[in-house]
Amino acid sequence: MDYRVTDDDRERVRLLAEVSKRGFKRLGLAELRRLQSLVEAHDYSHSKKAARSKKKMLSQINNAIYKAEEEGRWP
Repeated sequence: MDYRVTDDDRERVRLLAEVSKRGFKRLGLAELRRLQSLVEAHDYSHSKKAARSKKKMLSQINNAIYKAEEEGRWP
């Protein structure tokens, strides 16, 4: 198994850190969609707690995407 840190891992961690510090409103629609794809692609099967957190995070991201589309926040 390959355990090297990839650019996608760095970007996922950076975006998640931004969300934890400032919330979803600071991210644009493109960044929210990118975060969604990065979280979906990452394997969290090593822990049930991590898998539950992933589901919760994806739900929050989907909600933020919906709100951003409704508000017209495109960048």
